[in-house]
Amino acid sequence: MACFEVIGGNKLKGEIIPQGAKNEALQILCAVLLTSETVTISNVPDIRDVNKLIQILADLGVKVEKKDASTYTFTADDINLDYLKTEQYAAQGRALRGSVMIMGPMLARFGVCALPKPGGDKIGRRPMDTHFNGLKKLGATFNYDSQDSFFQITAPNKLKGAYMLLDEASVTGTANIVMGAVLAEGTTTIYNAACEPYLQQLCRMLVRMGAKINGIGSNLLVIEGVEKLGGTEHRMLPDMIEIGSFIGLAGMTGSEITIKDAQIQELGIIPDTFRRLGIQMEFRGDDIYIPAQDSYEIDTYIDGSILTIADAIWPGFTPDLISVALVTATQAKGTVLIHQKMFESRLFFVDKLIDMGAQIILCDPHRATVIGHNRKVSLRGINMTSPDIRAGVALLIAALSAEGKSVIENVEQIDRGYQYIDKRLNAIGADIRRL
Repeated sequence: MACFEVIGGNKLKGEIIPQGAKNEALQILCAVLLTSETVTISNVPDIRDVNKLIQILADLGVKVEKKDASTYTFTADDINLDYLKTEQYAAQGRALRGSVMIMGPMLARFGVCALPKPGGDKIGRRPMDTHFNGLKKLGATFNYDSQDSFFQITAPNKLKGAYMLLDEASVTGTANIVMGAVLAEGTTTIYNAACEPYLQQLCRMLVRMGAKINGIGSNLLVIEGVEKLGGTEHRMLPDMIEIGSFIGLAGMTGSEITIKDAQIQELGIIPDTFRRLGIQMEFRGDDIYIPAQDSYEIDTYIDGSILTIADAIWPGFTPDLISVALVTATQAKGTVLIHQKMFESRLFFVDKLIDMGAQIILCDPHRATVIGHNRKVSLRGINMTSPDIRAGVALLIAALSAEGKSVIENVEQIDRGYQYIDKRLNAIGADIRRL
């Protein structure tokens, strides 16, 4: 198990380029299964979860060719359905929650899929009912074997379009249903659909492949099924979670950082949320310039009451940045209530921050009150373990701002979502060693 040894207290300075978006990649890569023609995808991040999914596709029979460091071609013209019955597939699927998104494409094109109960971050209950119920409405049938935790999914007849009102605006659930619906017979109407930029990217890619989708960017999608889809080229957005992490890192460490080509129009309220934490920034074209700040002050509501930062479905604040917002607040001036609504275990890393000297009251599994130090007291380095991707990078930010040495174990969790994070931060002045 790898770990990071971090010497904190250094101010960083320079430019950093965000990687391609992890959460977009997991959808886009599965969509290559919808056609026998070649699909070219660029700006693919070189991270564990994405590489695992690419390996699953290759083992299924997709011809994968790496053209350069971040560009691949995929040709799914000879899929081996028997691979879904193997122990190798079971092990791979359980190790990656993103494997759930092969369901829609496989059912749409081949009428069959199998899925081991997927893995991913341990951040509380993450039911897949939205995926299953939506695909059931299109005509899929599900059988679950509790002995080996395996789902067998079939569409005995071609998927048929249907009206559905989703119980939650799940991004991956919406993606799965959309990918099933594009090749279904008739019209599919999805109400309460997710409308995140990554879902919009998927829909636009499918339209270029020949799909008929109306309402892209809204929570009401209307899809006219087509007989077949063709190949296309697609470039992924920069990762908004990584961009938000760099904004928080710059503020927490008092660093001067320029985030290049951030595609600011796709970031929603992420920049404004960090501004409310006191982080100054300038938009220079599509670059975000964050000046070095000696201090930063948390905003309040108009009546002077304590600010609450809460996650919400798009266009609200993404839950993947709640951990970063929380750690950023520990050195701000003022107090903020962090409310993580979607996952009941995502705040359980705050005990590590408290051990480092942060002033945090964990109110319950969903809420934490942070009383900022205003840089009067530095955090101190400690030994700790990364419990999930987002908490892991929050702990890395804390360690980079702390006095002394910190050791972060289980950094494979961070590697699942952040590409070469140690090398990229060292290039602008951080002191991180991978052990």
